[in-house]
Amino acid sequence: MDGIAAALGDAARWRIVELLAERPRSVGELAELTGLRQPQTTKHLQTLARAGLVTVFPLGQRRVYALEAEPLAAFAGRLRELAEATAGHAGERDVVARYRAAIEADSAAAGRDRWADGREFAFDRLLPVSRETLWRYWTDPDLLASWWVPAPLTLTDCGIEPRPGGRAVIAYRDADGEYRSEGKVHVADEPRHLAFDLAVPGPASFTGHYDLTFTEVPEGTRLRLGLRITATTTEALSAIAGIETGWGQVLDNLTAVLIEKG
Repeated sequence: MDGIAAALGDAARWRIVELLAERPRSVGELAELTGLRQPQTTKHLQTLARAGLVTVFPLGQRRVYALEAEPLAAFAGRLRELAEATAGHAGERDVVARYRAAIEADSAAAGRDRWADGREFAFDRLLPVSRETLWRYWTDPDLLASWWVPAPLTLTDCGIEPRPGGRAVIAYRDADGEYRSEGKVHVADEPRHLAFDLAVPGPASFTGHYDLTFTEVPEGTRLRLGLRITATTTEALSAIAGIETGWGQVLDNLTAVLIEKG
């Protein structure tokens, strides 16, 4: 596939392939139709031949080239697979597009520190588990690690100690770096109410104040997550712009894990 892709990635060779798809042709005929010199045409044909796309037939003083359908069909099949895989992950592309749109929308406002102080977000999910189970998925470090960050992020440290004054920490990394936020728990009323802070250090700093309620309903548990932002810096633009999209992904991840675990 790599050889075929490289061979077809040249406009002149692509034109030669189009012409050979009509019928076998000689080097001289191809040179005339493409406007290339014969030595150039021969080099392009040799590249196509090495990729298995054409076969040469010496006919006396003439050399006639014919296109091979099988490698083209295999390449077309691979392109179809890639197109289908891309379509299957269209939702992830949409997430990136929404994130970019949010950054653009916030860029005008983020001209000074504390520009997003007081901004609030609210998330509501109906989850098919008991309050006690859902509480454990927030307060047990191993269970918390199973859903908090979506791929391709890797969680390196996490914990929300379910007691007033308890430690709260989330740390993760990706190919671009490491990220850490720490704070403390303010309310831990098991299994009804959990509230904690997480402060992101460094130039792109801000503090998130999280308030969760767990309400028992016939279908399971209704989770309501409120998030308020304070202490924002101008450099935190991309992080804050991504909160709504990011937490949507995180809660989708939690939902999927709970359904999988049954």
